[in-house]
Amino acid sequence: MVSASLIMADLVILFTSIGLSEQKAKETLKNEVLSSALKDAIAQAQGLLGSTDIDKATGTLLYSMVSRLREPRRLAFLTQHIVQRKITTELQVSAALDYVKSHPQDPLDEKAFESACGVGVVITPEEIEDTVEQIIRKHKEQLLSERYRFNMGLLMGEVRAAMKWADGKIVKNEVDMQVLHLLGPKTEADLEKKPKAKAPENETKEEKSSTVNGEVKTEAKSLMEQLRGEALKFHKPGENYKTEGYVVTPNTMNLLKQHLEITGGQVRTRFPPEPNGILHIGHAKAINFNFGFAKANNGICFLRYDDTNPEKEEEKYFTAIREMVEWLGYKPYVITHASDYFQPLYDLAVELIRRGHAYVCHQRGEELKGHNVPSSPWRDRPVAESLVLFERMRKGMFTEGEATLRMKMVMEDGKMDPVAYRIKYTAHHRSGDTWCIYPTYDYTHCLCDSIEHITHSLCTKEFQARQYLVRSSYFWLCNALDVYCPVQWEYGRLNLTYTVVSKRKIIKLVETGVVRDWDDPRLFTLTALRRRGFPPEAINNFCARVGVTVSQTTTEPHLLEACVREVLNDTAPRAMAVLEPLRVTITNLPSNAQSDVRVPDFPADESRGSHVVPFSKTIFIEENDFREKGFKRLTPEQPVGLRHAGYVISVQRVIKDASGKVVELEVTCTSSDSAEKPKAFIHWVSQPLQCEVRLYERLFLHKNPEDATEVPGGFLSDINLHSLKVIESALVDRSVSTAKVFDKFQFEREGYFSVDPDSTTEKLVFNRTVMLKEDPGKI
Repeated sequence: MVSASLIMADLVILFTSIGLSEQKAKETLKNEVLSSALKDAIAQAQGLLGSTDIDKATGTLLYSMVSRLREPRRLAFLTQHIVQRKITTELQVSAALDYVKSHPQDPLDEKAFESACGVGVVITPEEIEDTVEQIIRKHKEQLLSERYRFNMGLLMGEVRAAMKWADGKIVKNEVDMQVLHLLGPKTEADLEKKPKAKAPENETKEEKSSTVNGEVKTEAKSLMEQLRGEALKFHKPGENYKTEGYVVTPNTMNLLKQHLEITGGQVRTRFPPEPNGILHIGHAKAINFNFGFAKANNGICFLRYDDTNPEKEEEKYFTAIREMVEWLGYKPYVITHASDYFQPLYDLAVELIRRGHAYVCHQRGEELKGHNVPSSPWRDRPVAESLVLFERMRKGMFTEGEATLRMKMVMEDGKMDPVAYRIKYTAHHRSGDTWCIYPTYDYTHCLCDSIEHITHSLCTKEFQARQYLVRSSYFWLCNALDVYCPVQWEYGRLNLTYTVVSKRKIIKLVETGVVRDWDDPRLFTLTALRRRGFPPEAINNFCARVGVTVSQTTTEPHLLEACVREVLNDTAPRAMAVLEPLRVTITNLPSNAQSDVRVPDFPADESRGSHVVPFSKTIFIEENDFREKGFKRLTPEQPVGLRHAGYVISVQRVIKDASGKVVELEVTCTSSDSAEKPKAFIHWVSQPLQCEVRLYERLFLHKNPEDATEVPGGFLSDINLHSLKVIESALVDRSVSTAKVFDKFQFEREGYFSVDPDSTTEKLVFNRTVMLKEDPGKI
């Protein structure tokens, strides 16, 4: 007889085979009716397909239909429509369920059903374009008056009402494009927040706050304001003993008195990265919190390299970490290294043994992994024996892994006696071959903080379950040695979707050739973000918006992009570039025609400067700005304006190559003063520079590439093969000819771009930083 557990396991496998996560599959099994119906739907689908393979899109729709179906006798009918791809969207599933619910009689009118569900309805981009144009025309006066403060959701709603089955993403893109054509780019005035009504004089700060999910949220707080707010929760220098969990010994108050005499009551923090990799976006939050908290409280912040693992440390990492801290705008009070304290740390370890709190152990590394490891048979070894053996470790008289020094403590999670020192016969970056034993993070971290008289040890809460475990071991070690004990405060780690930040995994991406190096602009290392053109101010603003709460946060990349746009809109001068050029000859200009066109660097504020670009008989426009029919921009029947040039061009002749591809247009131009106002204006270049342009999309296809339930094949199987597009023959106006590496521009209608370090005097290379408006498909 087959056991119930085997049946359940088989159903989990069946449900995950159609795209459900393992967790979702197990939750489904708790509902007997739902799991039975889903099992039947899958069986029917497999019968219709003649295969056991059901793609994830079909599986998702089947699950959505089954979980909401109240008419089980319609299961086969709806399954058939989904499998035959007559119903392909969630919108259609909802319509189908509504129809069968309101038509209980048999037989069901299939023709009426399919009509109600939009089966077979095809809506072209041109139809969407026309509908959007009509609705924008209807609201044109209000749009021009309110500009970007207008409720764009109203436009979307009216388009969706008029075209029920239109693709929502295409609709949004078309609305965005046509609004941009009507209003032009956002000005500084557009970006300003609406003025709020003046609050009554007696209104309190609490009344100015809003409550969301039970939490008080204060709007528009700067990073400094947030940090000052956090300071209210923290102890004041010298009042460490008031912190929850802090262990007070007979000598605590005397140690705190000495600490205050040394520091003068000054707030001291530190940023302690390991120099075995490049900093990533999560470190940006740590940098902002540590340096920002100190600055907000008139304190100082140390940059301390945690260089206790010589096998993985390289000079390039030390240099890159310091550069990134300074790039974000912070200057360390002093740069220190854990290795500066190797001798005092060793002396403290000897003292720990003398006090009976540490011992030399011979259990192998593999025996110490995980939890519930067996107690060491050497735990009760005599102090004198451990002192001798530790000295022998120091002198290199054991092989690697033959002995460790362990601390006698049991953590709350049951993990016993963490390792304090291990043997490594690897030359150290700074101390050379002086040492062959190196302290661990668990041992070094709190003692370095103590030596440097750190007041607030602000640490990322890497694992939710360990929130207070690390803090307790931190307090234990300082008190076991009777040295000044700082206070460790934990805050939530910053995570982003569609990326990996693990050093090991980034190295794998580099080694397999998926990315070029740590600074590949598709990564979220800080060097990669700098290379891509992200301004440091934007990263700091993003960290401020994410906040400094203790909760873990997983954030979408587009929120970071929004901060980037805000900064670049004010700082990146405009230029014109054509990524996919189409040659245009203006036939009614003489062959030697040449004039200069002045283009404002910031159209919203022309007082900030301008540049000159040439205008001649031959220009180049974007290939996709021309179609032979039915288009909002240039067609043989529809003229367009040339931005900044003062001309309107009309097509006279379309020239194609042997394959039928359009390779050149012959046009005539008319002064915009005498021509009818065109429906659209396009950008152009004349006598341009050839450049290389690199366009980026998400490196990974799924939100959580490290999640085995979402990506069973592992993160390397989730690579987006279209994450990089290189255009080697783009054209840009000559105003950028003197640009330096990392200079940033807004290429009109194309996005924000930054000069890449691969640029040469012969050819500039540009990275697209972000597009002008958010696109869910890009990072």
